[in-house]
Amino acid sequence: MFARMVRFVFAISLIAFSLVCAAPNAPSPTAATANPPPAPATPVPADASAPASPGQPKTTYSQCHVEGPFIAMTFDDGPHIENTPRLLDMLKERGIKATFFVVGQCAAEYPQILKRIAEEGHEIANHSWSHPQLSKMGEGSVTDQLQRTHDVITQTTGIAPKIMRPPYGAFTPNQRGWANHKWGYKIILWDVDPLDWKIRNADHVKSVILKETVNGSIILSHDIHKTTIDAMPATLDGLAAKGFKFVTVSELIAMDKPATPKPKASPAPKTPAATDEAAPKPAASATPPPPVAAGAAKK
Repeated sequence: MFARMVRFVFAISLIAFSLVCAAPNAPSPTAATANPPPAPATPVPADASAPASPGQPKTTYSQCHVEGPFIAMTFDDGPHIENTPRLLDMLKERGIKATFFVVGQCAAEYPQILKRIAEEGHEIANHSWSHPQLSKMGEGSVTDQLQRTHDVITQTTGIAPKIMRPPYGAFTPNQRGWANHKWGYKIILWDVDPLDWKIRNADHVKSVILKETVNGSIILSHDIHKTTIDAMPATLDGLAAKGFKFVTVSELIAMDKPATPKPKASPAPKTPAATDEAAPKPAASATPPPPVAAGAAKK
């Protein structure tokens, strides 16, 4: 009896997630998780953008320092059965390459969309199997989340992912270290976040991205939301009109150069405050000025 109940619950869970990936304008897979943590507006690891220790390679990027107007558009949580193909049409029409951080369960659900992403020259990256908050999980569980997604991407497209993005940006320094060691992953965060998961408004998404994007930006958005895809034609055209050039995240990382440190300002020399006693007094004139003649006009 217990075994039948377990099988029944498992089957219901699979059906529920299938509906999440398939439903138009579906919420993130985390919507099925009980009390999911709120998605932060900025990357969680406070030291994510800190320079690597001397002699250590840089593993985490929220932005790149590049010579030129190069940027990376990134899309999380798909593939989505309707929104992702629609987005791919827009990108193809404009000759733009983007990076897709896919959820493993959705990638396994829609292998044809995953193949199309790869065939059209976009980068596919690891965004975990079921979108949990990895920073709260042990190494074994995190390994399972990333390895299963790594495998489905590799087996479906023939290309192993080189980068990953932790859901919510939440990944501890220790996790970043062994993820880089085990899979060779660079950990990718972002510097432009239109909060499209929260504010489902195409004009808002476009406005934030156009306002905040700078050379070397990594722009976060989600191809599971219809309003985000609605925003993309004007957003992509607006960025192109500003002179930005679109590359994948790995291409952007390849252009990254160490930022030139700003010279420290030298402190101004301290001078004593002027006082009546300290102020120099004019020297006495050797000869007094000539007296004014009586009756002379005053000027």
